[in-house]
Amino acid sequence: MDDETRARRAAATDSFLGNGLERPAELIASIGTDIDPDFYGDGGVVTTLEDHVAEVLGKPAAVFLPSGTMAQAATLRVHADRRARRTVLWHPHCHLAAQHEGEAHARLHGLVGRAAGDMASLLTLADLERVAEPPAAVVWELPQRDLGGQLPAWDDLVAQVAWARGRGAAAHADGARLWEATAGYERTAAELAGLFDTIYVSFYKGVGALPGCCVAGPADIVAEVREWRQRLGGTLFALWPQAASALNLLPGTLAEMPARMAHARAIAAAVAELPSVRVVPDPPHTPMMHFLLAVDADGYRANAKRITEETGLWLPAQAAATGDPGVVRIELSVGRATLGHKPDFIAATLATLTAR
Repeated sequence: MDDETRARRAAATDSFLGNGLERPAELIASIGTDIDPDFYGDGGVVTTLEDHVAEVLGKPAAVFLPSGTMAQAATLRVHADRRARRTVLWHPHCHLAAQHEGEAHARLHGLVGRAAGDMASLLTLADLERVAEPPAAVVWELPQRDLGGQLPAWDDLVAQVAWARGRGAAAHADGARLWEATAGYERTAAELAGLFDTIYVSFYKGVGALPGCCVAGPADIVAEVREWRQRLGGTLFALWPQAASALNLLPGTLAEMPARMAHARAIAAAVAELPSVRVVPDPPHTPMMHFLLAVDADGYRANAKRITEETGLWLPAQAAATGDPGVVRIELSVGRATLGHKPDFIAATLATLTAR
C-alpha cells in the first residue's frame, strides 16, 4: 500500500468489508483490562485460550502461536518426521505454496509440497487418487479462500480424509477461516475439526482480534509444535495481548456466524440483479465471496478512490486480475461491519465500482 492509499484509508470513516476499519484503538480495546499474563507463553490468559480452543474444537490440546506461517509448517514437519516422509499434498492455491510464506515449508523444514487438482476447482477424491507417492500429510483449506470461500460437499471431504488415512498420511486442516466454514456446513467447530488429526485456526481474520492463531490436535503432537514455536522464535516473553484479544472476541464471532451466513446470501441475491457484477460462488458457501466486476483495473482504481474521497467509505484499493482485462475480482468477507450495511447498499456500491 503506497503512502497516498494509506492516507486515504486513514481518512475513511466507514467500510462494509469484514470487521471494518479496525483502528489500532479498537484492537487495543479488545485486549481488555483484567488480564492474567503469561510468561514466555506459559500460564495466564494464553493457557486459558489454549484450553478454550481445544474444547471448542474437540481436541485434547492446543498451542498458541504468533503466526500461521510458523504454525502450519511446524505442524506438517511434525507429521512428516513421524512418518519419515517429506511430501505434503495440497491444493494449488494452498497458502503454504503461494508467495506469502517464502517457501518456509521447504527452506526451514525440508518439506516437499506437491499440488493436487486444478487451480480453478476444489480438490477431489479423484485428484488424490492420481497420486502414487505416499504422502506425509494432506492439507485441506476450509473454506478455499482463493475460490471465493468454496467448501467441498461434506461426504466428499469425508471420503478424501479417509483416503489420506488409508495411505498412512496425516489429515491437516488449514482453518484460517474455519469459523466461517461452521456456518457453511451448519456444523459445530468440533464436528469439522473431528475429521482431522490437526487443525490450525486464526484469530485476526474473521474474528478480528490481534494477530495470532492456534494449532489443535493430540497432546503429543501439540507438545512437539510447542517446541518448534520456541525454536522458531515464536515463544515471546509475553503473548498475553494477542491471546486476550482472541479470547474476548472468539465467542461472539462464533455466535454471529449464522447471521453472517444469512447476510452473505442476501447480498448475493441483491447483486444478482446487476448485469456488471457476478458472485463467486453463487450462492455463497460461507460468509465470504468474490465479485467479478465488469471494469478494467484502471477504472476500478479510479472508482474506488472517488467513492472513498466523496463518501468516506473504504473499499479495496485495487482489484485482482482475472485473465480478462475487462474484468477484475474483489473479495468480501462478511463480518461485523458488513452486518451494519444493507444488501441493497452493498449492491449499489458494487455497481458504482463498475461505472465507466
